[in-house]
Amino acid sequence: MSASDPTQVTQLLQRLSAGDAQAAHDLLPLVYAELRALAAGLLRDEAARHTLQPTALVHEAYLRLAGAEVSPDWEGHRHFLGVAAKAMRSVLIDHARRKRAEKRGGAAERLPLEGIVAAFEERVPDLFALDEALVRLEALDAELAQLVELRFFAGLTLEETARALGTSVPTVVRTWHVARLWLQRELA
Repeated sequence: MSASDPTQVTQLLQRLSAGDAQAAHDLLPLVYAELRALAAGLLRDEAARHTLQPTALVHEAYLRLAGAEVSPDWEGHRHFLGVAAKAMRSVLIDHARRKRAEKRGGAAERLPLEGIVAAFEERVPDLFALDEALVRLEALDAELAQLVELRFFAGLTLEETARALGTSVPTVVRTWHVARLWLQRELA
């Protein structure tokens, strides 16, 4: 994942928080590669026939971020990546809900059974359960929930997660272990 200039990103985020609409347009070229890498990581294990592509995921998530009624008080580049990961999670959940509704009769086309087993559709119930568990985790420990979003939804490596959170790799390893144990218990 290519890193953008955190100082320049932070300055644009501050302008965006202050209501400068142009800042959103200036920000996208700086963070696009990082967002695209996050989206590609999220969709890496999905079926080849998946209808949502990384570019579409980036654009939908960015539109949600830039077009929000209330712009968050951006704390910087790291905060932006965390919020972007959460926006991508939201897009994927909405997409999964639409697919589930279609699967239950809405606008579904008939396909031969042999070609239907797609990894994404198999993961839809797990995705919903994970989303619900993350909501509970966020209420207990927002930083731990952010770590899970960055690792699972954003697909960041341990090193990238440490950089994004402004901490060390050993700390990320320890907290990632705690998060995985908590999620395993919650999802069992």
